[in-house]
Amino acid sequence: MQSPADMPDAGPLSDYLIAPNPKASRLTRVVTGTDHTGAETQIPVVEERPLTIFLNRQEIVTAMTIGDYPDYLAIGFLRNQGMLADDERITGVDYDEELETVVVRTASQTTYEEKMQKKTRTSGCAVGTVFGDMMEGLEQVRLPQTEVRTSWLYALAHRINTTPSLYLEAGAIHGTVLCQGDRPLVYMEDVGRHNAVDKIAGWMFREGVSPDDKILYTTGRLTSEMVIKTALMGIPVLASRSGFTAWGVEIARQVGLTCIGRMRGKRFVCLSGADRLVRDADPASIRDEEGKHRRKNAGTGL
Repeated sequence: MQSPADMPDAGPLSDYLIAPNPKASRLTRVVTGTDHTGAETQIPVVEERPLTIFLNRQEIVTAMTIGDYPDYLAIGFLRNQGMLADDERITGVDYDEELETVVVRTASQTTYEEKMQKKTRTSGCAVGTVFGDMMEGLEQVRLPQTEVRTSWLYALAHRINTTPSLYLEAGAIHGTVLCQGDRPLVYMEDVGRHNAVDKIAGWMFREGVSPDDKILYTTGRLTSEMVIKTALMGIPVLASRSGFTAWGVEIARQVGLTCIGRMRGKRFVCLSGADRLVRDADPASIRDEEGKHRRKNAGTGL
């Protein structure tokens, strides 16, 4: 729920439905320190603040987040944890900035009490939790055989990596982008990659957006949690600048998710779902990534 003053300007970002706004006043602050020579320096650092999510009257979790789009984050978190069904009717979302709480209200009773009994910690940072039965529902997942053109992957990587963002402004942030073909649609950032994904899920749920022809691009690792969330969202393709975990690849193969990692310049690796790839671009014609847009963790799995 950003104010109009905090929304991105039109222009190069206008093709996005939602784009990062690294100049938003609440997302970073300037901190003074000293550099390696002992000289005083000032740099922008990302804000991190708690947000307690309620489902009706039940407190669910407190997430550490940068604080933008609390409504999408709350809805997406509840959706990805299985607390909101496909046909769930949300009657309201109330955000209190002073109390740092967001309440999602539904028309009917949910199954959250049972879900609250079984949490397991995953490798995600910040909240990084899913429930003990986190594989629940994957057996019913049937992902569409949507083709993925390699020309789209190259175009998306270039466009996303050169989009003004909190990462380029201050670092210490993860990004997730919902894409369609070669167009990035919604670009969310947060201190935890799962938060960024949850914001995407919340936006899709609230706006009634179909996942069938979408690609989810993330700057973080392709872990089991990321794969499960993407599959349960119904998105058939997950791509990343970073590396894979073995369990993430195994689950992606089980559910038929196309999993593409280590996307840097002309290079990428597909470890699952390569049958969706249409290789319509010659890698030799793709320029290498410029150093100023190269993320520090690219290819390291971080």
